[in-house]
Amino acid sequence: MRLAVLIGALLMTAPAQAAEWKLVIHGGAGVIERSALTPEKEKEIRAGLDRALAAGAAVLSKGGASLDAVEAAVRVLEDDPNFNAGKGAVFTYDGKNELDAAVMDGRTRAAGAVAGVTRSKNPVSLARKVMEASNHVMLSGAGADAFSKEKGLEQVDPSYFGTDYRRKQLEIFKKTDVAALDLEYRYGTVGAVALDQSGHVAAATSTGGMTGKRWNRIGDAPIIGAGTYADDRACAVSATGSGEMFIRVGVAHEICARMRFLKEDAGTAADTVMKEVAAIDGSGGVIVVTPKGEMAYSFNSAGMYRGKADASGRKVAIFGDEERR
Repeated sequence: MRLAVLIGALLMTAPAQAAEWKLVIHGGAGVIERSALTPEKEKEIRAGLDRALAAGAAVLSKGGASLDAVEAAVRVLEDDPNFNAGKGAVFTYDGKNELDAAVMDGRTRAAGAVAGVTRSKNPVSLARKVMEASNHVMLSGAGADAFSKEKGLEQVDPSYFGTDYRRKQLEIFKKTDVAALDLEYRYGTVGAVALDQSGHVAAATSTGGMTGKRWNRIGDAPIIGAGTYADDRACAVSATGSGEMFIRVGVAHEICARMRFLKEDAGTAADTVMKEVAAIDGSGGVIVVTPKGEMAYSFNSAGMYRGKADASGRKVAIFGDEERR
């Protein structure tokens, strides 16, 4: 009897088994076809996605927090001019770079976001600072830039973000009135979702928005519940695509809600909500991770820059005929 009691006590006090960490990233979705990429550019993009996975995996494999992992992964993508976030962000109609980002912690549903910032080298880190060092969820424009400087984040001259490729996109847009989304989608919004060994999820998203955007337009990326959401009761989501439609559907929160209340798996919930986006002529995709370890991609566009990692390794994909789960 005493032995049984002792064994029971030991079982009750034994630490819970560590969760198997997971990481999923995206670098934009849209008109991504093999004919649009040279072999050299495709190699660059795949390498950039892999570097981001490696950065996040380095955190998670050592028992680090999911929030640290998604920030690390997104910072790598912000520093890579192949993606529309940070260095290499698209230009507004007036020839400026206005950056948006958000982070969310699934443990507490704490969140931080910034919109229209112009001087923070890594907007995702500024979004996290808003979450952790202010009483607010979202800051914008000059106020967000001032907050960034006050909190000691790395500042750059606004010219840092621009590239010749993005300037050419703007020129084409102005001359031909080509849909801004068609231009932006080649190298788009970036994001990451992660599950850490403690069983917590987190999400982060960062973007330069749409080529030729005007009037300080803000898309879905920094809007909690639209482009970014994390909740340990369901999942973490980061979105990319036609932001206005993602806002109208409330994509990220909608996926989590379907999982919580309808008990859908990650893939089913994501696919269902992306069909709602398509029904109002929206295009793009989402990445999802759950506390149970599910990882999912869902997109209704020709392709999506994407990748995932866990203890078994890392893999990246670009085109629609590659792995979709």
